[in-house]
Amino acid sequence: MTEPTEAPLLVALVDLSADPEAGRRYEDNVLALLGRHGGRLERRLRTGDGRSEVHLIRFAARAGYEAFMVDPERLALRAALGDAAPTTRVLDVHDV
Repeated sequence: MTEPTEAPLLVALVDLSADPEAGRRYEDNVLALLGRHGGRLERRLRTGDGRSEVHLIRFAARAGYEAFMVDPERLALRAALGDAAPTTRVLDVHDV
């Protein structure tokens, strides 16, 4: 089992269906913020219809993930989209 102090590996399941084009622009912008928190996008996958994405993200430390979630720039980008903002389910995963 992964301990909370270890570097987290996350899978984000992103639903862009409210406004796929705006959602992709939002994701482009927020994924660019990962580095300031010790995060790295390892894979970004999109479904054929363009309405969903899967992101594989690794952080150097859990504190980096927590800081990313409350990053003022990320929160402002999300607020600007309002109801068109993507919805995301994040899974904390590990190798088996």
